[in-house]
Amino acid sequence: MKQYRDLGDPLDGADVVLIGLFSAKEKQYEARLDEFAGLVEARGGRVVARFVQRRGASDRWKRRPGGSLRMSQPFSRRTLLTHGKLREIAQACRESQIDAAVFVNTLTHRQRSVLAGILGCLVFSGEDLAVHGETG
Repeated sequence: MKQYRDLGDPLDGADVVLIGLFSAKEKQYEARLDEFAGLVEARGGRVVARFVQRRGASDRWKRRPGGSLRMSQPFSRRTLLTHGKLREIAQACRESQIDAAVFVNTLTHRQRSVLAGILGCLVFSGEDLAVHGETG
């Protein structure tokens, strides 16, 4: 059982996985992940893995636009993670005994609870770290 240094902050002493959904057009996604890794480490967590889901740069279908047009919308069952990527992350969380998953993107309460059940760990969004006063 892990020993946490500060019972007030669930990231303190935790093994954390970073997860981000980015448009294929966004070239600086690694820098954003680095920024969030710094925020996690500032709170006492240790980033042990990173996962990136890139979504399409094309919008070929006008009636059902996808890809880059959906990137600015909140997550939905169609814009979050593919089933394969989610299975890959869940397996890595189980194998590495991850304590928390930090999604760079904003999550709804429902998404957090569903993802926590699938991943078997606490789930945070990027705005949780920003609210903590670490970034803008």
